[in-house]
Amino acid sequence: MTKVTEKKEDVIILFAGDSGDGMQLTGSLFTNTSALYGNDISTFPDFPAEIRAPQGTVAGVSGFKLHFASVDIFTPGDEVEVLVAMNAAALKANLHQLKIGGTIIANTAGFDKKNLRLAKYDDEQSPLLDQSLDKYRVIELDVSKMTREALVDSGLGTKEIDRCKNMYVLGFLYWMYNRKLDSTESFIKEKFAKKPEIRDANIKVLKSGYFFGDTNETFTTRFEVESAHLPKGEYRSIMGNQATAIGLIVAAKKAGIDLFYGSYPITPASDILHELARHKNYGVKTFQAEDEIAAVCASIGASYGGALGVTASSGPGIALKGEAIGLAVMLEIPLVIINVQRGGPSTGLPTKTEQSDLMQAISGRNGEAPLVVIAPHSPSDCFETIIEAARISVEHMVPVMYLSDGFIANGSEPWRFPSADDINAIKPKFADSENSLAEGVFYPYDRDEQLVREWAIPGMKNLQHRVGGLEKDFKSGNVSYDPANHERMVKVRQEKVDRIADLVPPQKIEQGGDQGKVLVIGWGSTYGASRTAVRELISEGYEVSQAHIKYLNPFPSNLFEVMKNFDKVLIPEINNGQLINLINAKYDLRAVPLNKIKGMPFTSREIKEKVLELLS
Repeated sequence: MTKVTEKKEDVIILFAGDSGDGMQLTGSLFTNTSALYGNDISTFPDFPAEIRAPQGTVAGVSGFKLHFASVDIFTPGDEVEVLVAMNAAALKANLHQLKIGGTIIANTAGFDKKNLRLAKYDDEQSPLLDQSLDKYRVIELDVSKMTREALVDSGLGTKEIDRCKNMYVLGFLYWMYNRKLDSTESFIKEKFAKKPEIRDANIKVLKSGYFFGDTNETFTTRFEVESAHLPKGEYRSIMGNQATAIGLIVAAKKAGIDLFYGSYPITPASDILHELARHKNYGVKTFQAEDEIAAVCASIGASYGGALGVTASSGPGIALKGEAIGLAVMLEIPLVIINVQRGGPSTGLPTKTEQSDLMQAISGRNGEAPLVVIAPHSPSDCFETIIEAARISVEHMVPVMYLSDGFIANGSEPWRFPSADDINAIKPKFADSENSLAEGVFYPYDRDEQLVREWAIPGMKNLQHRVGGLEKDFKSGNVSYDPANHERMVKVRQEKVDRIADLVPPQKIEQGGDQGKVLVIGWGSTYGASRTAVRELISEGYEVSQAHIKYLNPFPSNLFEVMKNFDKVLIPEINNGQLINLINAKYDLRAVPLNKIKGMPFTSREIKEKVLELLS
């Protein structure tokens, strides 16, 4: 039997099954293996909000989409090439993503009458039998049966054996795409070091799936995606939340201060706490508070004491933190507020992505409480962006809100390890007893040319000053009810934020010319889909450009100059039109919206089609 290997530029695989089928783990392990192989990668985990979602139902389906390639990629991809369906519900929920001619790997045990009924297939008719899948290549594997056969002598119970079936699928796909088992075996050995029977069972099933593909005469073709030509350096696969956590540690070191992280667990921000808690050896202090308000107040207290105070949440938690964030604005001390956005309002869609909190970030506090807003555009960009958030917060004595989202936070891509020498120092402006006194008196709200006050640490001789949420005197910091003073303080706090626009990098065009027919401009997680769509349009000869805004409040000083050189400006957002409202209100511009509010990121095709519509 001759087996051939076919080379491919890129592949998109979607693992889908019940939330208890281990699809997130399976996808993560394939991702890590592909990263070690040198592929460029982009992932999109998608799972229910329920801790134990209804088994066998469409609502309970957990999915993990992986795009790996030998070329530069920026999204998890549009159409799936391979759909792994562990049951009927997984097929029904995701078939629309599979391209015509794509491959379905179906676990036949998940297509019995019970599963068909739960998935609400008409008359409990199996799609594997009714010719409805004739447009696709269907590989039927009784994964459950073959897993049990592989572990018949393991001594494990049926439930424990069935938990290994995801490893069978993973092993088969490793064979199909010419991947080695080494890294996954090492992971299993480490994870189950104290449970040798579980360790050995998972490794055996993994190898069984691999050798099934290798020995079965039905499968004559395997595929290979070569390493990508990435810039030289040492890489790892990194998720957005991980990159954020590591960036915070680096920022604190570059500022020469301690890092304090106060948070209350909330989806999808919790992994930042988990990651930071692992790095106490770097002097990181993590605090899991009893509620959101306690978390932010503890972080404010840490900043007042001279540390880099950081707190994180999602939209509902940010709402609870609102008054305390206003206190940080009043005190004019550093505070980094991380908002990993999800769908809302209220509890909303905890595990689904959305860009719904931009207006909340800019204006969602009582009174005039301005702060800086900045957003990363990809998982690896979280590292640099959170360092920039910390730098602005520390050097300008102002709270900064960092707007990530579920897609960025849980997605992963290759990250090149930076050199510490390439990261600029962060320079706190600490007050001291010798140089901060004017005529023997300390004025805590004295300001420099950027309207930045000094950072006075408690306990330092002659630097006593008042703190609290009551309005401050412009100079002394004492409580003041003077109307003119209040107006002056409101205006100076706003002006301090506004002046940062002149210090951030000017807005640039990412792709295309500086003028033309259409400019696609976005923020946050729309970057990858926009970049891919515009790259394709440029290659087809269209006069289209792309820009992406990192600094959302204040905007870069040249933003309008960039936008006005185009006939039309398209703004894709995963919300009902928040950035576009800000831009159209601020500038003499009528940008065109493209909104999607489905808990899913944009595909490049959706943006491309809208651009073509504007060009027609």
